[in-house]
Amino acid sequence: MSKMKTKSGAKKRFKLTATGKVKAGQAGKRHGMIKRTPKQIRNKRGQTTLSPQDARIVKKYIPNGL
Repeated sequence: MSKMKTKSGAKKRFKLTATGKVKAGQAGKRHGMIKRTPKQIRNKRGQTTLSPQDARIVKKYIPNGL
């Protein structure tokens, strides 16, 4: 039987931590920064961990834990 392939889109967008949580970039930083407060812009820097419900969906697309 053939191996399960990782989805290319998921590979680029998500990373798994050592404990199995899913890291992703913060949402809401693509455009429209003028209407966001400086505090919002600061807090949306970097990455965040997904909720367990969302992580369960993403893990289906990353079988090898990239």
